[in-house]
Amino acid sequence: MKKLLYILPILFMFLVSCSESPVPQSQETQVESPTETPVESPLDVPVETTVETPQEFIPKNYKLVDVFPKLQFNEPLYLTSAHDKSGLLYVVERTGRIMMFKNSPETERAELFLDLSGKIFSNGQEQGLLGLVFDPEFKSNGYFYVNYTTAENTVIARYSITSNNPRIGNADSEKILLTFKQPYANHNGGQIEFGSDGYLYIGIGDGGSGGDPMGNAQNLKSYLGKILRIDVHTEENGKPFGIPKDNPFKDNANGFIPEIYAYGLRNPWRFSFDNKRDLLIVADVGQNKLEEIDLVVNGGNYGWNVYEGTSLYKANPNVDADTLIMPIHEYPRNEGKSITGGYVYYGTKNKSLIGTYVYGDFVSGKIWTLWFENSMEVTNYKLISSGLNISSFGLDEDGEIYIVDFNGKIYSLSETN
Repeated sequence: MKKLLYILPILFMFLVSCSESPVPQSQETQVESPTETPVESPLDVPVETTVETPQEFIPKNYKLVDVFPKLQFNEPLYLTSAHDKSGLLYVVERTGRIMMFKNSPETERAELFLDLSGKIFSNGQEQGLLGLVFDPEFKSNGYFYVNYTTAENTVIARYSITSNNPRIGNADSEKILLTFKQPYANHNGGQIEFGSDGYLYIGIGDGGSGGDPMGNAQNLKSYLGKILRIDVHTEENGKPFGIPKDNPFKDNANGFIPEIYAYGLRNPWRFSFDNKRDLLIVADVGQNKLEEIDLVVNGGNYGWNVYEGTSLYKANPNVDADTLIMPIHEYPRNEGKSITGGYVYYGTKNKSLIGTYVYGDFVSGKIWTLWFENSMEVTNYKLISSGLNISSFGLDEDGEIYIVDFNGKIYSLSETN
């Protein structure tokens, strides 16, 4: 029997028109009845018992709020902060710019932090500047990291701020950490994030086309279809980074890539950490049947392209089905066609959402929250039908969650009762 996780935890469907108008600020949607994800889990993943979360989730009604009404972005894919107490937010635009602005509804304009538009290749709708993360020691070292595509490759690179102006990134400071070929234009992943262990995690899609024709996701000699993990604060064996000592294939004798942390993913479009519970939650875009959420652990195999979610996709005699880890939640294509991963909420403005994983779908615009009871049984609730093309979610320094609309606006959720 395949291992089933029961604990808390894109193809980017840009072929679908991005011309829909954003939902007006006043639109509200009733919360629907929950649907439960079944099953038991023989796999015991430790969860901190000191996390203070409500004993039950009581759904509210929610509306969208245009948080920065005077700002408009060009194909935004991500929002984040530097966690440096500056009160600044950063938005990644697919076409190569990182824009910076004060986290205030009164903000009238965003400033250019870094422009990589002359370096990246963004002809394909899933190509471009895809990810950004600031070093945990950004206040002292000024480092930040990006994930972008060229015409043929994925590039993970480190940049630094301009020495005489900390509000501007230095475009000439690039240090390429890792690069590898992409056989097709789609399924590039894009998320990069630091874990509480201080290591950099990198989400990479299976290389594209459809159905993973090259078998990359199950190939341990390929970077594709993986979550990678590297130590950017050291250098090792001639590489500009180190391999964490507990990476599953470090120092292996089979030629497996030592940067691999987990594998068997199709296109992990946004992942995040619940650091209060020490969990890594990955949203993996489906092929033609199921969108899934995975709780990713060190060395885990998440099944693609043998399984799409819990559904058999393509039998492979070389893969032991009993070793595969199934999603903690999935939904069919009539609910949405391109999952967008989010965050477990620990902010203060929407107290009813505390401890729940908020996520959405790029195509349908629906936003849900996944509630995890103390027994770690999961229940999924629909919060709102936004009408947006949700390319990402983001957090500010206070843990408040934002919704990034590919059409150019940034929204938040607000309780209406």
